[in-house]
Amino acid sequence: MLLAQSNTQTIWLVVLGVIILLGLVALAIIIRYFRWWIQSKFTGAGIGFLDLLGMTFRKVSAPVIVRSKIMAIQAGLPSDEVTTKGLEAHYLAGGNVPLVIRALIAARKAKLVDLDFKLAAAIDLAGRDVLEAVRTSVYPKVIDCPVRGSGRDSLDGIAKNGIQLKVKARVTVRANLQQLIGGATEETIIARVGEGIVSAIGSANMHGDVLENPDRISKAVLARRLDSQTAFEIVSIDIADVDVGDNIGARLQADQAEADMRVAQANAEGRRAMAVAEEQEMLAEIEESRSKVVEAEAEVPKAISQAFREGTLGILDYYKLRNVQADTDMRTSIAKSGKAGRSKKGQAA
Repeated sequence: MLLAQSNTQTIWLVVLGVIILLGLVALAIIIRYFRWWIQSKFTGAGIGFLDLLGMTFRKVSAPVIVRSKIMAIQAGLPSDEVTTKGLEAHYLAGGNVPLVIRALIAARKAKLVDLDFKLAAAIDLAGRDVLEAVRTSVYPKVIDCPVRGSGRDSLDGIAKNGIQLKVKARVTVRANLQQLIGGATEETIIARVGEGIVSAIGSANMHGDVLENPDRISKAVLARRLDSQTAFEIVSIDIADVDVGDNIGARLQADQAEADMRVAQANAEGRRAMAVAEEQEMLAEIEESRSKVVEAEAEVPKAISQAFREGTLGILDYYKLRNVQADTDMRTSIAKSGKAGRSKKGQAA
């Protein structure tokens, strides 16, 4: 009997301990989430105790979700758009929930941007600062072309008359939230604007036309729709400064003339070398002909002696031949002396 009574007391003690433990757990949960539940209750956020407890098991920061939901409700964002489950899902995906809510509030207050929670969350998960994008959409941003610190002081273009123009421009852009995901960044805008300015200067017949009407550059660049497939919309392009640079056309013409002169000199040198080579060939042929003449003259005495032995040439014939030869030599010497005299008179003159 005493044993049964002792077992009953033990069971009651165990039950009482479990009840006390559960009560302590419930009290701890109430103490932990009571503040957030009270805030949610009185602000109309609609987050209950079970939702807060489920956030703990899902490893979601309850304070972040509650504050973000309260912020959204108090700012007048529709509750069917900004739901507790959507906030939790974005938190679990690694997004910045308060930043997204602040961006939605800023867009709603500005009444200029059509932005919903899904688009804002997608922009945030894409790595873009969605709040900065909303601010840029409301208050346009000014970009210098070229960018300060890029190592270049101006964008250089050359008109058709060869005069270089140095241009500084300022581009006012507004964020395009619909193309912020996957759209090109500021670097693309700067590159396209620089290309457009250089092209507009190059299409001008005279550099004075650009100096007279700098806005023709802005109009030409804006007409090319340089903001397509980018995260920005170009509001305006303003020419801040235009300076006249070097006469590139004259320099190129001078370089071309010098290059042509070098080519002509090379061609002349080639022709001179060919003429010298041809002259040397002619001299060689002359020497070859002279050697043949000498060789032929060497055969004459042999033929004369042979004619004497055979009796076909008499002594009188031989003397006549020598007289003709002497007369020829005399005429040759007279002709050479006459040429030398004329050349001396020409030199003296």
